[in-house]
Amino acid sequence: QVQLVESGGGLTQAGGSLRLSCAASGRTFSSYVMGWFRQAPGKEREFVAAISRSGNITRYADSVKGRFTASRDNAKNTAYLQMNGLKPEDTAVYYCAATPRPYLTGSLNEYVYWGQGTQVTVSS
Repeated sequence: QVQLVESGGGLTQAGGSLRLSCAASGRTFSSYVMGWFRQAPGKEREFVAAISRSGNITRYADSVKGRFTASRDNAKNTAYLQMNGLKPEDTAVYYCAATPRPYLTGSLNEYVYWGQGTQVTVSS
């Protein structure tokens, strides 16, 4: 069982930056690939980024590539999403999730544990 708690969301202007954190409970954090997803009002939840168990491999959605960076600190049981160059279309609730799959999947159905989400709002 893994419990995930996101933090770091907020309101910022276009071009600004935010860093989301995802704190995990339990001693098996390093056993999970971590993913980030987002859901805007009226839209389906979509893949944003994923990071491997060791943190040396990442994968991004085309819409955030070059602007967002996923990282993790297994000693602190925490995953991060650094978001730079934010755009109004990045406005959404952001979720972190954990999957036992050994690969960087962007499929929601393969993630077993989910956080409660944190709101990110980018004004123009």
